[in-house]
Amino acid sequence: MEAADGEEQLGDADVKAPPNGVINELRDLGQDDNIQGQMEEFLGPHSEYNEEEEEKKYYRRKRLGVIKNVVAASVGAMIVYSVYMGLLQMQLLLHYDTTYREVKYSNLGLVDIDRKILMGINVTPIVGLLYTPLLIRFLGTKWMMFLASGIYALFVSTNYWERYYTLVPSAVAIGAVIVPLWASLGNYITRMAQQYYEYVNYKEEHVQEQKKLPKGACHRYIIIFQSVFHIIFFLSFIFAQFPMLVVLKLLDNGHILFNVKVCGAPISGLIPGFNTTILYVLPRSMLLIQVESVLMGFAFLAMIIFLALCGAAYRPTEEIDLRSIGWGNIFQLPFKHLRDYRLRLLCPFFFYSGFETLFAITGFSLSYGVCILGLNKLWLLIVVYGFSCSLFSILSLLLLRFPRWICLVGGAVVHLVLLVALQIFSLVRKKDETYSEYLLPLLVISVLWGLGTALNKTGLSTLLGVLYAEEKERLDFVYTIYHWWQAIAIFIVYLWSKLPMRAKLSILMAFLILSCYCYWVMERRVAKDVRPRLPRIPRPRHKVKGYRYLEDDNSDESDSEKSQEEEEGEDDEQVVEEDRGERGQDEWAQRVDSPKAGRRRAEGLHQGEDSSGGEGQRDEEGW
Repeated sequence: MEAADGEEQLGDADVKAPPNGVINELRDLGQDDNIQGQMEEFLGPHSEYNEEEEEKKYYRRKRLGVIKNVVAASVGAMIVYSVYMGLLQMQLLLHYDTTYREVKYSNLGLVDIDRKILMGINVTPIVGLLYTPLLIRFLGTKWMMFLASGIYALFVSTNYWERYYTLVPSAVAIGAVIVPLWASLGNYITRMAQQYYEYVNYKEEHVQEQKKLPKGACHRYIIIFQSVFHIIFFLSFIFAQFPMLVVLKLLDNGHILFNVKVCGAPISGLIPGFNTTILYVLPRSMLLIQVESVLMGFAFLAMIIFLALCGAAYRPTEEIDLRSIGWGNIFQLPFKHLRDYRLRLLCPFFFYSGFETLFAITGFSLSYGVCILGLNKLWLLIVVYGFSCSLFSILSLLLLRFPRWICLVGGAVVHLVLLVALQIFSLVRKKDETYSEYLLPLLVISVLWGLGTALNKTGLSTLLGVLYAEEKERLDFVYTIYHWWQAIAIFIVYLWSKLPMRAKLSILMAFLILSCYCYWVMERRVAKDVRPRLPRIPRPRHKVKGYRYLEDDNSDESDSEKSQEEEEGEDDEQVVEEDRGERGQDEWAQRVDSPKAGRRRAEGLHQGEDSSGGEGQRDEEGW
């Protein structure tokens, strides 16, 4: 009995207490199920996650980034030209004074340094068409703007130590980057408009597949962004007058215009009889160093803005494609784009755009403003002109509702009326008269000239962006041509400084009328849908072999490093060879089955028997 009870107790123990290994396996199985559930909950779709809403937020941030890029590029360009024009104007006024030049430069031999600086700035851009596309494609649009702003900062720094080997090379460097800087800015603003359109219409199929944009798709954004850029940039004419505050305190306005007899249209040169001594006290060197240090700080600020706040104009793959068409093709394409009738017919307007801006600053402001009112009013005329340009750049937004010719034609009409008025305006100065009653009419002319400049500049930049909006790989070539013609016009203005004023005004009027006629012809051809002759952009060549690789084999590349395109090419060649082999076999079979081939075989057999018999006889004789 005790034994039986012991067996029953052992059996109950076996049922109630499983082995430890089984318990551990059950525990592990429960933990695995728990971990798997947690992983599914973590990796699965979140209940509060809305994919469409997150996508909207992402592209909203992208659009804000584009707006930030446009504003940053505009502010950077405005600061660069404020520093450049302010420093150049201050130095030219100081160096004009004979006493200042003799005291400061007589021992250094730098009496004519200003003429050489102006020559370097105005002559060098003539060759800009040769290298501008190469620089933009090699460096990229953003880095080209950054490099150009750095060279402008270099020009400011060389004024600390004024020598031939500092001032002249820096002036030549500025002349060399004028065309690349402006071509990069025009290209950059237009590319931002294209990117903004892509971020707004990110669900469209052609945007997702990165195909060519539909015609007229991004014109709205090009108009808006170009208007914003010019509104901000033209403020540089205002800020450039702050260094003049240093010079105004040193001017002696009593005798500056003492020998000036005539002002306006009858004069030749800038201001005949203008006194060569304009300062009654020389500026302290420490004061000039302080002014240049402030300008240097703003120049560095512009560089930081371009570097840190401006995003890339193209995707990395697009940048590679733009460079991979070959440097020889990049060099030739700006010249080939001149075959396009649209660019050829706009060249007179490009010329006039360079003429009118420099004439407003030098011709009108000096020969009319300073000659009548005095040198102390120069800053006021330029400030009013710059403010007018900035304010009336808003009028380019009219292109959103009205035809695109309204800007260029409107600006041309305003300038034509002013040129006619300036042709007939003349004044014979009398001693001891201030002529302050002419201040308001001259300010009105400055405002109206700024209106024409704003419509001209914004109209041309917007027109080029609209005409080539769908050709993003051509934008740098187009804007290079535009600003190259402007640079040539500025060089011509530099050369004609000794011409009579009426001759200058006549040249301006002739180019303005010619520009309007050519523009009318261009719009008429575009309306008739005349196809322009555009050069073909070569396909990108991502793998360029050097002079060592004259054959297909590459000594520096292993078999495992062959690209997929080469493997596909080898497969294609193998298929071609197989096809050739099959065709050869078929042709051989047809030849064998032909009657001529039968007769040839029969003749060959007879000849073979004869030859074999002869060989047998020869063999027997030989043995």
